[in-house]
Amino acid sequence: MADLEIRIEAYLVDVIRSTGIPGLAAAVVSDGELVYLRAFGVRRLGADDLLTPEHVFHFASVSKPFVATAIAQLVESGDLRLEDRVAEVVPYFKLADERYREITIRQILDHTSGMPDVEDYEWHNPQFDTGAAERYVRSMASRSLLSAPGSKRQYSNLAFDALGDVIAKVSGVDFEQHIRSRIFQPLAMKNSSFIHAEIEESLRTTGHVGKPARVSAVYPYNRRHAPSSTLNSSVADMTHWIRANLNRGVLDGHRILRDESYDLLWTPSTPIPNETMAVGLSWFLGERSGIRVVAHGGGDTGFRTQILLAPEIASGIVLASNWDGTDADALTLGILDLILDARDQLDPNKPHIAPPPSLP
Repeated sequence: MADLEIRIEAYLVDVIRSTGIPGLAAAVVSDGELVYLRAFGVRRLGADDLLTPEHVFHFASVSKPFVATAIAQLVESGDLRLEDRVAEVVPYFKLADERYREITIRQILDHTSGMPDVEDYEWHNPQFDTGAAERYVRSMASRSLLSAPGSKRQYSNLAFDALGDVIAKVSGVDFEQHIRSRIFQPLAMKNSSFIHAEIEESLRTTGHVGKPARVSAVYPYNRRHAPSSTLNSSVADMTHWIRANLNRGVLDGHRILRDESYDLLWTPSTPIPNETMAVGLSWFLGERSGIRVVAHGGGDTGFRTQILLAPEIASGIVLASNWDGTDADALTLGILDLILDARDQLDPNKPHIAPPPSLP
């Protein structure tokens, strides 16, 4: 795997130099083994602090698979069903459209709830208290549906924010505490939190915006958007998350999900006529060179992230950048191509996959 490391390194260095990325961290698992863990650049432009794989980034919508995992845990325990209606679980969940009563847990997870998206995250005016989630759900009463539940796929951060309050009310603890005790702690993700204030100052990174990159005026945190957007983690910690998912819920003897729950998470959910994109429970599903791919990206002010799993070859990639001009999706696919190419070279009967080109 030494050659694979060298090729990944060369690929990332080339892209960083050509695009001006201020900071990037990456980790790669191949055939179940951690084969690459590296950080490039700085925590903040104008400062001398170099990034390490332990530094913490805002992972944005990569938060959503953690929500799906928490829901799956509650389904396993019998406390929830995917077909439960949200309004029956949280009675104060209402929208300005009577069809809201039909919205199910599954429909939120696979983005078929018909709910609109967030209009303003208020990163400049964040809320920090434990009541932020419930207040936000109650404030949704003025929003209207965009389509009938189950009829159309429309990405909704608003809907996932409602699910966070569902998790809190069903589990009896705050959403952030549920994730901490049921996912982060069992997987030894010691520097991860959905509450930014809990991240050590020495591990924090600063976001960058614009081209060329400049320091962002805000860090994207607001507790009311924790479920959809506020995962704070490092690529070092996220390697634990990758390995646990590739092992279908188990890492170092600790199980966060039953094996069969992955058949729910990674199987296309609500079918939509004429749709080309497959979606499981929060995860986006596809293939690359005939290999099944399970992925989710994230992007908010100053940050871009991506996690990609290829379960059939026990491989996974996580990228985090503190610049919202970074094409994390293209970078991740480029690394996957390198992994597949390295595997093909071990078997001369397989077709060769050319290395990915540098991004413009």
